[in-house]
Parts: sequence; structure tokens; C-alpha cells
Amino acid sequence: MIFAETERLRLRALRREDLPRYVELIGDWDVARWLSSVPYPYFMKHAEELLARMEAACRAGTPELFLITDKASGEIMGGVGLHAARGVGQTEDRTLAEIGYWLGRTYWGRGVMTEAVKAVLGLGFQRPELRLITAVTDPANHASQNVLRKAGLRYLGTEACARQTLRESESIMRWEVRRAAVRPLLLVVAVALIDAEGRVLLAQRPAGKAMAGLWEFPGGKLHEGETPEQALVRELREELAITIAPEALTPLAFASHAYADFHLLMPLYACRVWQGTPQPMEGQSLIWAHPAQLSDYPMPPADLPLVEALHKVLS
Repeated sequence: MIFAETERLRLRALRREDLPRYVELIGDWDVARWLSSVPYPYFMKHAEELLARMEAACRAGTPELFLITDKASGEIMGGVGLHAARGVGQTEDRTLAEIGYWLGRTYWGRGVMTEAVKAVLGLGFQRPELRLITAVTDPANHASQNVLRKAGLRYLGTEACARQTLRESESIMRWEVRRAAVRPLLLVVAVALIDAEGRVLLAQRPAGKAMAGLWEFPGGKLHEGETPEQALVRELREELAITIAPEALTPLAFASHAYADFHLLMPLYACRVWQGTPQPMEGQSLIWAHPAQLSDYPMPPADLPLVEALHKVLS
């Protein structure tokens, strides 16, 4: 199960075949020394227990561990967790969560952890009830503190802590980030161009753009005063050098997706008739994919539910 993708990373569920490499990476003392809740030495039995807990959490619809992998190679790099906080009486408070993370020593210094933490914060705040995400760091772990600052967490202060809770210090630094009170609504429009063979055109976001490398349905933002149909006529002319008539657009489905900084509303249209041959006018890559292949292409989270709707129309 894939939870999120970034420019370089894929965050997915832990699998049984991952366990030997997982144990190898997290069992490194230079990694484990900073982790307050991970046993050391770390054995396969610990990974087996973790896998059972994570599989149960996924079945319940509340995943807590996201394996960090390289999107290009599939290589396991580390993990990041988002756990419900414990309140009075040690019951779970689902409005609060604590983030924890680790990265294999080989991958330090590349910005990987900041990228992964930002992605998980975005996933966390998709939960309607979650309003606050916290974290703790060891005062000696300056790299971890930099990750949290870059990811947007606010330093609250340092407090005394029982020695056994952290390996390096008797103190902890507390951090937090709150859900934005109001997320701006971003209205965009997209189209599934369907050719005579029933294939669908996908465009890959070019380098330098948010979510670069992900595949999406062509389209874009509405300009002030535009209808969705007018926006698509303009966008496809600018992006693909093709001409479509508004009446050739058939409403198909829509996506409503909460990102970390805004809420996206995106209607998807289907179109089978246009003039010209689609060309990549903005440096994007294009590919015609059969409906059964659409799930093979990594997409922004908002596009994923639209694939299922498109399957129903084309099947």
C-alpha cells in the first residue's frame, strides 16, 4: 500500500520481505541511539511484532508507520511514524499525534528526512479530527532539530526527562505544528483525453514544479471569471497545442483532497474529440496509457480516486 509520493520518495506500508533490511538499518547503533522507543539490540522478533501491529493499524484504517523508500530504485531508507497521543488515563486522543522518524546512516545529509516528514504531516492533517502534531528531540541531536524546523514545527522549550526515555540526554526538546485554521480552496480542472484505442493521456510534472515526476491528467487552475470548460479549452491549447470545443467535454467525476496548505477541488472531464496532436509545450512528458495501466503510474494523491471512476467508464 502506497500512502504518499514526493519528488524522490515513496512512503508505503511495511512488508514481510522488508524485515531483514529494516532490522539491519534500524539496528545500527548510530541510528538507534536517538530513538526513545526502539529496543537495542534490535532483532527480527522485534520487527515481526512491529509488522503485526502495523498490519492491524492499516486494517483499521489508521496507519501509524510509513516506510521511506527511494521512488526510483525502491530501496528502503528509513521510517516515519505518526502515533495517536495518550491523554488522561492513557486513552488515545485522536486530536493529537506525535511524529517520530529515523533514517539509515547511508542516507544522512541528503534532505531525505525533511522531505518525508513534510509528506507525513500532510497525510496527518488530512484526518479531520487531527489538530496538533508534536515531536520530541534530544538536545544533542542537531540534525533532527533541523528537520523539524525545515518541516515547519515550532520549538516550545526544553524540559527534564527521565534518563531511560532517551539515550543521550536527561532532557528533551518539545516541538509542535498546528492545523491551519483555514485552508484556502484551490479550484483546478482536469480532463481524461481518450483516443480511438481507448487509451488515456497522462502528463508528467516537470522538474522544478511541486510534486515533480508524478503523472496527472492534463488541466490546470481556473482564472477569475472562467468556467471549468473554458479553463480546459485554454489549458489544453497552452499545454498541449490542441483545440477542443466546450461541448466535447463530458463531466465524469471530481476529487476533493486536503493538502497541507490548501484544499483542492478538481472536476474531471472526459473528452474523445479534439483537433491537433498533443505536444508537450511546457517541458512535461506525455504518455498514452491503457486504463488497466493507469495504476502503474505514480500520481498526486488527489488524482488517485479519479482512476477508479475512469475505469468504470472505460470498462
